This record gives sequence, C-alpha cells and structure tokens, in this order.
Amino acid sequence: MALALAGERDAAMRWAAAVVREDAQAATALLLCGRLLGEAGRQEVAREALRVAVERAIDLENLPLAVAAAAEMARCGGDPAASLEAVAEAFAKDSARAGTGAAPPVALPPASSFQPLPSALTGVALTNRATEIIHEARRKLEDQKDRPGVRRLPLFGELDRASLRSFVEAMTPIWVAPGTEVVAQDEEGAEAFFVARGGLLAQRRKNDEVVPLARIVAGDLFGEMALLSRSPRTASVTAHRPSIVLRVEKDTLDGLAEQHPQIAERLALHCRDRLIENLLRTSAVLQAVPTADHPALVAKFQVRVYEKNDRLILQDQSPKALFLIASGGVAVVRPDSDGDPLLLGTLGPGDVVGEVAMIFRRRSSANVIALHPTVTLALHADDFLALVKDHPSILAGLYLLSVARDEETNSILSGETSVAEDSDLELI
Repeated sequence: MALALAGERDAAMRWAAAVVREDAQAATALLLCGRLLGEAGRQEVAREALRVAVERAIDLENLPLAVAAAAEMARCGGDPAASLEAVAEAFAKDSARAGTGAAPPVALPPASSFQPLPSALTGVALTNRATEIIHEARRKLEDQKDRPGVRRLPLFGELDRASLRSFVEAMTPIWVAPGTEVVAQDEEGAEAFFVARGGLLAQRRKNDEVVPLARIVAGDLFGEMALLSRSPRTASVTAHRPSIVLRVEKDTLDGLAEQHPQIAERLALHCRDRLIENLLRTSAVLQAVPTADHPALVAKFQVRVYEKNDRLILQDQSPKALFLIASGGVAVVRPDSDGDPLLLGTLGPGDVVGEVAMIFRRRSSANVIALHPTVTLALHADDFLALVKDHPSILAGLYLLSVARDEETNSILSGETSVAEDSDLELI
C-alpha cells in the first residue's frame, strides 16, 4: 500500500511540475506541488511553492484558491499570516490593486499532447527536478514588474481589509475526491463552502427522481443558507472532479460578526441576493417578472429567518407580508371543531404562502408554522400591491393558485380528516 501511495504521489508530482514548467502562473499546480513536496519532507521548497501559488492565485482573482494555498503553508511548518494578509490587501474594498481584471490564464496544450515529466523520474530525483521548476517560477514572479489589477469580487470586495482578513482566516480548506458528497439533502446545515478549484454538481431528490440543478465551479459559493439558519439542505452537492473547497462554519462567522459588524451586513445582503437569484429560476411567481425589472424586485424583498415552531402567519389576522420559502418548510394548521390541530398542508422551498389572504383581502384562515429552521423572502403588503399593479401577470398566477388552495382548504375543513401528528408542533 505504501509503495502504491508513493507511486501515486510521484505521478501527481510529475504532472503538477510539468504544468508549472509550461505555465509559471498555474496556481493550482503550484499549490499541488507545494502539498506534495511537503509530504515528501521538502518543507522549505514546499513553502516557496505555496507562496508563489498565493501570489498567482491573487493575480488570477481566485481568492478561495489563494486562501487554500496560504492555509496549506501551516502543514509545511510555515506561518500563513503574511499570505492571508496579502489576500486581504489585494481583495478588500480599499485595495491598491483594484483594477479592470486579470488577463485570462495561458491555455495549456491539449491533454492528448500534454507530457508530464518522464516516468523515470522518481523519489529524490523527481523532487530535485520539481524544486528547480519551483525556483524558476519564483524568479519569474520576482522579475514581473507590473502585477495585474484585480476586480472587486462579490461579497469579499465589499469588506474593509481588517474584516476580510478575519473572514479568510476563518476558512478551512478541504480536498475532495470525485464522488464525495459534500452536502447532503435534508440534513441540517451549519456551514457554507467556497470553491477554490474543481467541479461539483448540485442535485435535488424529488420523489424517486434526481433532478440536476447546477454545476458549481471555482469561485462559486454553495450552502450559503446555513449562514442564515440551520435549516435542512434543499439539495445535495457532490464532487465530479478532484476539488478544493473552503468551509466556513456558521458559529465561527457569528462570532466574527460581533467583532466586525460589516461582515454580518454584507453576508446578509449577499445571501438575500443569492436567495432571490435561485428563486427567480424556480418560482412561478418571480418568473412572471421581466428580467429588466429584477433589480427593483430584489430591493423589495427582506430575508426573514424563523426557528422551529415560530409563526409566520397567525390565524384570524391580516397577513402583513407574502412569503417565498427559500429553505426549510412550514405547516398550514388550524384547530378543528374539537380544538385539535388540523393539518391543511405543508409547503417547502420555492412555495409561496400568505397569498390567499393577500389576494382576497381577508384575514388568514390558518396558522402558518415553521416545521424546521426556515429562511423566507418576505414581500410587505404595500410592496405586493405595487408589484401586482406593475405586473398583472403575477396577480393572475397568484389568483389561480389562491383559488385552488382555498378550495382545497374548504374540502379539508368539511371532512376534518387530516390531524397533525407532529407532537412538537405547538398551536396557538
């Protein structure tokens, strides 16, 4: 087994070193060289490779990859502090490196024609050759007179240097093999992930069918709902290529937000925008709004988070908002003739609630209660009226939905056959 692992490491080293030889700006290959050289006991040159990887990742505007390379330095006996500081200085909102963006990476030869280092190179001879290539990459970096300007990245570029420095220090790199499930649908989430390199696939299981949702690549964020609430995951995310992701835990960020309120503010706005982007692809209500009007629509929604058993809507009261469920789930419940909780239905991600009372301009006929920690997008009643005035197609769609739900509710009430069995579900 040890010989097999050594052979695999040598093969990876021959590939990564050859990539750096072809392109000294190949940040991922530099990072891999640093990791492998560290495992081979060549700590000093490993740290050199990782420092160059950090700088090249910054040049390529890949903040997560730069953070992953900085964190790897600690495994090689180094101190990542200086590299993390360089990341914060480059990407913060007051960065002296702010510019129009990096040039695209140099295209490598096709895989069919790409040649790794000779297979005869193994052990010490291989690490010596890799060391020479790393030294040459460092010299090229030092000879580079003008470093490219970097664009302000979403979320990160809105933070000052001190806040961003604390944020990136809270990230933990995870190296993920193909086939690894990083996020499992329906499990409670307590962390979010930034992709440094590789590729992952988001899928949702619905009934007995698995529905592909999105491909996730370097620079993307997923699992961000966990930064707002420990709600059940709405989809699974699995790596289909070797990947590096940075994990950020909610508890850690909550602590950071107390020291740096700017982090909490920017995360809340970023997550709100992401929630609406996702719902614009899946919600029939939002899809009725023309693309040009999306920015104005986004500004009207507010993120509201509810814990289990919290009430979104109270029976016999006029609803103050329309809710789009982003994660988690709610139960629509009212007392039956004997005072027992009667379950009228459950709603989940992508569903809308509160539309019946809003459309028919009447008090709510039931309580709407969170079944789990639930994240919603709330549209205030006044904003709802303005929205349907500008976009009558939304009113038409909601009216049809409201009529169907009203008829379903009346049918259930006439029979009173579905009693809520969840003993944890409390009723006012």
